[in-house]
Amino acid sequence: MTTLTRPQSQKMIAGVCAGLAARYGWKTSKVRLLFVLSCLLPGPQFVAYIVLWALMPKRY
Repeated sequence: MTTLTRPQSQKMIAGVCAGLAARYGWKTSKVRLLFVLSCLLPGPQFVAYIVLWALMPKRY
């Protein structure tokens, strides 16, 4: 496993989903799809995304 970082490649908005996928060995498209589907449910998904964006360092 790699560390939890946001890659410069494979990112669409901030690279949070790509970083999570790389960390856990999942496909990036699967993580993005799960995030979009989770946004249909009530909850703090956008807040969690913004917090991860702020906390996850960039991978250079």
